[in-house]
Amino acid sequence: MTIARRPRHRLALAVSTAVLGLAACGSQEPLPPIAGFGADPTLPAPRAGLFPTVRIAPAVGWPVGATPVPAQGLRVQAFASGLDHPRWLYRLPNGDILVAETNAPPKPPETSEGIKGFFAGLFMKRAGARVPSPDRISLLRDADGDGVAELKTLFLQNLTSPFGMALVGDRLYVANADAVVSVPYETGQTVITASPVRLTGLPAGRNHHWTKSLVASADGTKLYVGVGSNSNVADHGMDEEIHRAAILEIDRSTGASRVYAGGLRNPVGMAWNAQSGLLWVAVNERDEIGDDLVPDYMTSVTPGAFYGWPWSYYGQTVDDRVKPLNPAQVARAIRPDYALGAHTASLGLTFYDATLMPRFAHGAFVGQHGSWNRSVPNGYKVIFVPFTDGKPAGPPQDVLTGFLNPKGEAQGRPVGVQIDRTGSLLVADDVGNVIWRVSPAD
Repeated sequence: MTIARRPRHRLALAVSTAVLGLAACGSQEPLPPIAGFGADPTLPAPRAGLFPTVRIAPAVGWPVGATPVPAQGLRVQAFASGLDHPRWLYRLPNGDILVAETNAPPKPPETSEGIKGFFAGLFMKRAGARVPSPDRISLLRDADGDGVAELKTLFLQNLTSPFGMALVGDRLYVANADAVVSVPYETGQTVITASPVRLTGLPAGRNHHWTKSLVASADGTKLYVGVGSNSNVADHGMDEEIHRAAILEIDRSTGASRVYAGGLRNPVGMAWNAQSGLLWVAVNERDEIGDDLVPDYMTSVTPGAFYGWPWSYYGQTVDDRVKPLNPAQVARAIRPDYALGAHTASLGLTFYDATLMPRFAHGAFVGQHGSWNRSVPNGYKVIFVPFTDGKPAGPPQDVLTGFLNPKGEAQGRPVGVQIDRTGSLLVADDVGNVIWRVSPAD
């Protein structure tokens, strides 16, 4: 008897649907999302099943005329649209906004993730996270101040999954997925044709977490790069995690680098807090031990500190999946400052030091890309965390919601956040391909 062969893509879809069903059956009743926020989040017992919980919000984009929902007293408008997977934002001194249109680079064949990676790829494609990388930076300019960029131009291209950007003097630094590069820049320039010059290499290869965020020190002598882990919990051994799950400090004059802080599974958004002078970072924590573990977080960064990954989480809570155990590292693990909810994929981070919206003075905006591995979705919004004297001081406040429609589909997913020259908030939406602008309603 001959057995008909099902096309590979249809077979994969059928199997992935079965996996989704099994995962949903094994999921536990989640805690209220707020339980995973704040200085003292709830940390339930870990729960690892045969299959991890997977719940994808299919990416559908925004219907014509639709927008996210702003908090009371605010309005939202499209600052720029028609972009291609905009992820990260940077404001130049003259007010121009740079947008990294980017996505993950192709993985080398020798770094296959196996069957788990295969299905993860299918899930991420459904969530809108597997489009080809445009590998470029665009420039947006709102010269007349009406909240809409009348100029949108290709600023810099032929990059490698670019992400973080920082201007120091007359050079613009860009963190590609595999290196920090720089190009000359003059105020008001709308296109750069010079070839990027490599300053230093960055961990690449498998690039399980490929984004490389970037900030400069106040004096411009140092660059700080966030480099995520190459796995969930050292799944491929610690040899693949060298200079990963860390913030690297790079000497701008020589390119020499060192680990500034480690044990940070996927440090993405970084920003300096003007009140304390400390560097803060938003970190995506590990998966596959339940709906409510482990909360993503933001924390001030102590030079030389260790934050637990992979051996422990949220301080010194041991992760028994990681073998061999490492009691010495666990003992020195620092507890983060503020939890941002489990699986929220908190990526963007910026402090508000403008005056247009005084209700947000000195606090932090966080772009939460949204969960794909929690039975009840979490994230998919922009939140605000109030600060007092350089420290978090209260529960999170919703600023921009409505990224999920009533069907549970993703109309958009917020990523990078930035303050424009007027004091309004800009939000990069890599599913809607829009930069949203949030400003006072009046």
